[in-house]
Amino acid sequence: MPSTLPNNRAVKMLNAAAEGKYGVLGVVSYNMETIIASIRAAEAKKAPLQILLFPWAYKYSPLLVDFAAHASRKAKVPVTVHMDHAQDPEVIKAVSQIKAEDGTPAFDSIMVDMSHYEKEENLAKTKELVALCRERGIATEAEPGRIEGGEDGVKDTAELEGMMTTAEEVDDFVATGIDFLAPAFGNVHGDYYGVENIHLDYDRLASIQKKAQEGKVQIVLHGTNEFPPEIMAKCIERGVTRVNVNKLVLSDYNAYVAEHTGKVPLTELLERGTELIQKQCEEWMDHLGCSGKA
Repeated sequence: MPSTLPNNRAVKMLNAAAEGKYGVLGVVSYNMETIIASIRAAEAKKAPLQILLFPWAYKYSPLLVDFAAHASRKAKVPVTVHMDHAQDPEVIKAVSQIKAEDGTPAFDSIMVDMSHYEKEENLAKTKELVALCRERGIATEAEPGRIEGGEDGVKDTAELEGMMTTAEEVDDFVATGIDFLAPAFGNVHGDYYGVENIHLDYDRLASIQKKAQEGKVQIVLHGTNEFPPEIMAKCIERGVTRVNVNKLVLSDYNAYVAEHTGKVPLTELLERGTELIQKQCEEWMDHLGCSGKA
């Protein structure tokens, strides 16, 4: 069931990335500084961008969702807003109704993450929620298999066994009507504690991409903490179109805030912190090949 949302901004963006063989930066955003910084980076690099909010952002304040939606539409380059790891059906139903100022859905795409359920229930819930989002013009993403670990704002699956995505599962999830697929092929949420501990099954990713391509579904990459550019390149070669980043663009900001809070004026802290996020975003846009693609 290929996408019936050809005009959805996120679908168009990742289709273009697949065609051009580059990765779009998907920036996990917890605050205004990150949203401002990532958009500034996208404008400076003339790169497409996806802003990723966890359900935490909506629960913390729907105003943060409004800000992201408004900022994305004011940007000089294509920027979309994605809800990542939406694990509660009620939250998905609620956020799918939020509108931006132009009357379109605030979220261009939502990850319907039912991976904490067993496979059959995962598929059933995914299909139902995908249909609901699709009616509202929102693209969807799902996680076949289960990516281990957790990160700030996402349920930790440490008590659940990680499961590698199989080719059969790709077919099952494509049939639910999703637009994007987040496969498990050795990637984990959170830290790897050293690049030497990153063990990805590239052959599995290549076979998943082949299956996804048949269903006109794009591959997105989760669990990139500590990934060097060469690993990103190998993933993009095998069909990855959006690369989710968290610490890769927030590490310098986090270190600066930890060291300087209370020691410099708050305005300086915010401005310098924003600059540091922007700098890391720009570097990754170059590495992923999306600079100049907007």
